[in-house]
Amino acid sequence: QVQLVESGGGLVQAGGSLRLSCAASGRTFSNYAMGWFRQAPGKEREFVAAISRMGSSTYYTDSVKGRFTISRDNAKNMVYLQMNSLKPEDTAVYYCAADNFGLGSRFRSDYDYWGQGTQVTVSS
Repeated sequence: QVQLVESGGGLVQAGGSLRLSCAASGRTFSNYAMGWFRQAPGKEREFVAAISRMGSSTYYTDSVKGRFTISRDNAKNMVYLQMNSLKPEDTAVYYCAADNFGLGSRFRSDYDYWGQGTQVTVSS
């Protein structure tokens, strides 16, 4: 069992930045590929970014490439999402997820554990 707790969300103006954090507890963190997903009101939860177990590989959805950066610190059991040049369309609840022995996936069904989410609101 892995517990995930997100933090760092908030209200920011367009063009601003936020850094989301996800703290993991439970099993060996380095066994898990990690992902960030988001869900806007009335929309399905969508893939944002993923990182492999040792952090050597990262993956992004096209709409955030060049603006968002996913990273992890296995010694601290943490995964981060640095979000720059934020746009109103980035407004959503952001979820952290863990994929046991995964490689870093964009598919929700590959993830075994999910956090409760943190709200990000970008004003125009």
